[in-house]
Amino acid sequence: MVEKKLNVVEQIISLCARRGVIFPTAEAYGSLAGFFDYGPIGVELKRNVEAAWWKHFVTLREDVVGLDGSLITNPRVWKASGHVDSFTDPLVDCKKCKARYRADQLIEDELKLSVDGISPKALEELIKKHKLVCPKDKGELTEVRVFNLMFATQVGVIENPDSKVYLRPETAQSIFAAFKSVHPVARKKLPYGIAQIGKMFRNEIAPRNFVFRAREFDAAELEYFIHPDKLNVCSLFSKEHGNFKAFFYTAEMQEKGKKQEEFTVSELLEKKVIGTQWHAYWLVECMKFLTEIIGIRKENLRFRQHVKTELSHYSSETWDIDYNYPWGWKELQGIANRGNYDLTQHSKFSSADFSVFDEETKSKVVPVVIEPSMGLGRLIFTAILDSFYQKEEKGEVRNLLRLSPILSPVKVAVFPLMKKDGLAEKAREVFELLRDSGFAVEYDESGSIGKRYARQDEIGTPICITIDYDSLEKSDATIRDRDTGEQQRVKMAKLVDKCRELLH
Repeated sequence: MVEKKLNVVEQIISLCARRGVIFPTAEAYGSLAGFFDYGPIGVELKRNVEAAWWKHFVTLREDVVGLDGSLITNPRVWKASGHVDSFTDPLVDCKKCKARYRADQLIEDELKLSVDGISPKALEELIKKHKLVCPKDKGELTEVRVFNLMFATQVGVIENPDSKVYLRPETAQSIFAAFKSVHPVARKKLPYGIAQIGKMFRNEIAPRNFVFRAREFDAAELEYFIHPDKLNVCSLFSKEHGNFKAFFYTAEMQEKGKKQEEFTVSELLEKKVIGTQWHAYWLVECMKFLTEIIGIRKENLRFRQHVKTELSHYSSETWDIDYNYPWGWKELQGIANRGNYDLTQHSKFSSADFSVFDEETKSKVVPVVIEPSMGLGRLIFTAILDSFYQKEEKGEVRNLLRLSPILSPVKVAVFPLMKKDGLAEKAREVFELLRDSGFAVEYDESGSIGKRYARQDEIGTPICITIDYDSLEKSDATIRDRDTGEQQRVKMAKLVDKCRELLH
C-alpha cells in the first residue's frame, strides 16, 4: 500500500514537470537539491493560492494588515530571535561514504516510527540501540550533532565578521522587527494581526519529497497580537467555532501511544487541552481555509498538538494541521502561541520600546502572539496530491486534477472541433469574449478533442467549451464539466453567465 501511494507521488512529480507546473531549477546543469521553478501553469496556480490566502486572512478582515519585509535584515534580529543559537536540525554522517542524513528522518525511515520532539541525545540512543548504519553502504554513523539551518552571506565589498548576514529563515521576524513602525500607521487596537507572504531560506540537511521540504520556499504567516490578559476573551469565537468537529491527536495521546480521536473544539477548550479561546479560534479558521477555500478533504487532515520536548523555544503551545501524506501524517500548517517572546527579545536587543499603550487600563503592555504559518509550496503540493485522480477511458488511464476552481490556473479552455470551415474563427471569438470578461482562458486547436480534454484535465481546468458545426447554425456551444464529464449545450449569449455560475 505504501509503495502504491509513493507511486502516486512519482506520477504527480512527472505530471508537474510535463505540464509546466513545478520542476527542479536549472536542470540542464544538474539541479541543486531543494530548489524549484514554477512553470507557466505552476506560477498561475501559485498566484491563485497566494491570492486566496491573502483574501481570506487579510482583505476580508478588518483586523489584519499586510507587510512585505526584506529578505535580508540586521543580523542582530536573528540573534534576538534565537535563530543563531537554536535554529538547528540533528545531523549524522556516514564515516565511510561521507553521506549526510537528518538523524530523525533516518530513524523514521529505517524503524518506521515517529520521533517528533525527541532530543538529539535520545536520537543518538535509538541509533545505537537499533544498530542503525548508512543506508547506502552500511557504513558506521557519526554521533548526532546539531546543524544550523540559516544561509549566511556577506553585505558590502569587504568580507569580515561584521559584514555577515543571513537570508531570512522565517518571515515572522520581519513582522516583529517592524512592529514599532507598523503599529502607529496601522491604526488598529489590540487584537489585530500583521500578515505577510514571502520567501524563506533553510539549508535543509536532506531536502526530500519534492517541494514538501525545500531549501527556498514561500511562506504565508500571520502574527496576531493580543492583550496578554485577554487570550480567553475572543469576541470572534462563535457557537460555530465551538461546535467545529475534527480529529485531534493530543500530546497525551502521543505519549500514551493512543490513536487520534474526534472532538469538538469546545470539548478540548473545557478540558484545557487547547489552552486559550484565541488559539482555538485560529485553529478553526485555518482548518476552514484549507477545506472550504483550498478544497482539501477534511478526512485527510487532523490537528496534532506538539509534545513538550518538541515545542520551539518561543512557544508555550503549538498545534499542527497534519495531512495524511503517502509517507505518513506530516505537518501542513502550524498554529503557535508565541507569547510575548519575540517582542520582548527585540526590545531587549535593540533597546527600543515594543510595548503598546492600552487605553482601557491606561498602561503599556507587550502583546502576546498567536501565529498561523504555512509553506506555500507544501500547500500547493498538498492541494495537487489531494485532488489527483485517475480514470480509465477506452482502455487508457488518464490523470485528473479536481482542483477547486479558485485555484485552477486555467478556468476555461476553448476548442474548435476542427480548424476549418470557420470553426476556428468562431472559437477565437468565444475565447476573446471570455478573456475580455475576466476569465483565465486558454485556446487550443492542436490534436484530437480527446487529447485536448486530457491536457486540460491534467492541469485542473474546470470547464472546456467546444465549438462544432451546430454552433455555427444554432449559435451555441458544448460545455463539458471536468469532474463528471457531462456535457450541455449553452447559447452563445449566455456563455459568460453560465461559466460564472459553474465556477462559483
